[in-house]
Amino acid sequence: MLINHGQASDLLRKKCVIVLGDSIQRSVYKDLVVLLQKDNLLTVAQLKKKGEMEFEHDCLLEGGIMNNSTGYREVREYRSDNHHVRFYFITRIFSEYVESILEDIRCGLKPDLVVVNSCIWDISRHNRPWELDYMNNLKQFFKQLKSVLPKESLVIWTLTMPVGNNIRGGFLVPEIAHMGSTLREDIVEANSVSRSVASGFGLDVLDLHNHFCSQLQHRTKDNVHWNAQAHRQISTLLLQHTAQAWGVALPGLQTVLDLQDGPKQNPVCESHTMTSGLVALRPAPAHRRKNNYIITKYRAAKLKWQCQFKLESRRKYRMYTMYNKYTKKN
Repeated sequence: MLINHGQASDLLRKKCVIVLGDSIQRSVYKDLVVLLQKDNLLTVAQLKKKGEMEFEHDCLLEGGIMNNSTGYREVREYRSDNHHVRFYFITRIFSEYVESILEDIRCGLKPDLVVVNSCIWDISRHNRPWELDYMNNLKQFFKQLKSVLPKESLVIWTLTMPVGNNIRGGFLVPEIAHMGSTLREDIVEANSVSRSVASGFGLDVLDLHNHFCSQLQHRTKDNVHWNAQAHRQISTLLLQHTAQAWGVALPGLQTVLDLQDGPKQNPVCESHTMTSGLVALRPAPAHRRKNNYIITKYRAAKLKWQCQFKLESRRKYRMYTMYNKYTKKN
């Protein structure tokens, strides 16, 4: 079963929550705002809108002017007598703008929970090749974030969710349209990088990528974003993890692992272990399908090995190319 309004409201009572990230993270924020007020799911119109002046009694604090540039800004806040949730739209995990957000935290905000992800814009709209730049920015961000947060604050880094082959999205401007077919593999590689860096800083990692690889029926037609049912699952997973980290019981909330053929969830960190699985919205199929062919456990394991081999080959090729460029310059 999914988390309900009463459970979410009690868990986050008198707490400050900050959500950082792209349009998917904005929907994470919106679902939390709705959940703190009622049990309804987000509507399709609410998922698609951005930059609106008011959403479910929240307010737009900054930005919201429609554009697809890397300088897009949107800061939203929901505040009631018992709850405080703020969202910052970012297109890069570390930049001058992100530094200004960290300064906001240093000077006033004292969040109890920070939920953050930044990947798709980082690896598609900024420097190419992206690997070293992304890793260094992650390290800078996590270092400065830990320096401004209270020690008791909980930070959850969420791994980027899977995208489809033919993607359409505001970030995919014509200049980089050719990347649409390879972005899936880049995201898998970027998730590996961000997991390693976040774990190295002692932060909690929630693997939404693995969770939703078997829930692709909830991905929207643009092959990037997700529907309301998926976002309620995300809220459930985030708040389950938060409750475990804070040592709080959520009465009546039981989960069912909906990854029969998939890998088991690894511990998210040394101190906080994610023991619960994905909340099932419908019975899981006996086998996964790809292009209408049944994939058995043996075939799934073989495909996973092939994917890892291809990623390793691509990584070595990119490092070799970067080395050649460097030696030629010097």
